[in-house]
Amino acid sequence: MLMNAPATFIQSYIDDLNDELNQLKPGAALTRIQAAWLSTCLTGILLMDSVCWAKFERACLGDCKVAALSWVFRKASIPWDWLLRVSVVLILKRYGITEGVLAFDEPDRARSIVSQINNFQIWSA
Repeated sequence: MLMNAPATFIQSYIDDLNDELNQLKPGAALTRIQAAWLSTCLTGILLMDSVCWAKFERACLGDCKVAALSWVFRKASIPWDWLLRVSVVLILKRYGITEGVLAFDEPDRARSIVSQINNFQIWSA
């Protein structure tokens, strides 16, 4: 399967994510390169059903190199904690979920820290 451009709905999601990120934490918006990288990674995960840089490189026919993909993940100053928050808020808003309990739980993974976020509530302006 070839991956020559990010999926349209993923690109739209990244644009919405970036807009929301910039509203909640001004100055923390993704750069054009970071947004393109994240779009490529999400499209790769969708198509390959895996998080594997080598598979992404092969699917891009070498346009995206393993070293570059992993470097951005490890070294770029991406506000990961804010991206997680904004992603969750964006998904909850999109589906109209206004209250509940949100938990991150991976007991099947030995390295995972099981954590829970208490009750949340989304307010709309």
